[in-house]
Amino acid sequence: MSLNLEQYVSEFSAQNINGEHLLQLDGSRLKALGMTSSQDRAIIKRKLKEMKASLEKARKAQEKMEKQREKLRRKEQEQLQRRSKKTDKCSSDATEGTNEQ
Repeated sequence: MSLNLEQYVSEFSAQNINGEHLLQLDGSRLKALGMTSSQDRAIIKRKLKEMKASLEKARKAQEKMEKQREKLRRKEQEQLQRRSKKTDKCSSDATEGTNEQ
């Protein structure tokens, strides 16, 4: 509707074309859905291409964010392990000092 192609809404609805299905449509399938105008198909295909690019960009950004979180989590884990080893060493040194006395 935002593309001023309201005349196709009823057929798309009747065929249960949702957003996910819409992304899978090609020119021949659009034609089969009653979109006889090549200009209208071109508009839809261009918009679908833009949407796919946008989705891919968002997916990559999400993956990047997840990698950064994982890296941060590993770094925190390593710091905890170092602290634990340091604490263990200090405790061990203190125990040895007490035993020597």
